[in-house]
Amino acid sequence: MTKTFTFAILHFTVAFTVTYLLTGSVILGGAIALIEPAINTVVFYFHEKVWKKIEQQQESLLVS
Repeated sequence: MTKTFTFAILHFTVAFTVTYLLTGSVILGGAIALIEPAINTVVFYFHEKVWKKIEQQQESLLVS
């Protein structure tokens, strides 16, 4: 859980920093730093589901 928490902090920090450097806006940087990781988390969930299906298909081909 610690690894996940530290990664989340890094992700928020990078998202904020990049947005702030591009726009000069603390508010926009903060908003993007909250929204982008949240969307990324949902996308990652579905990515994992698809990836597990692919792995299961590959395993079933090897067993056959």
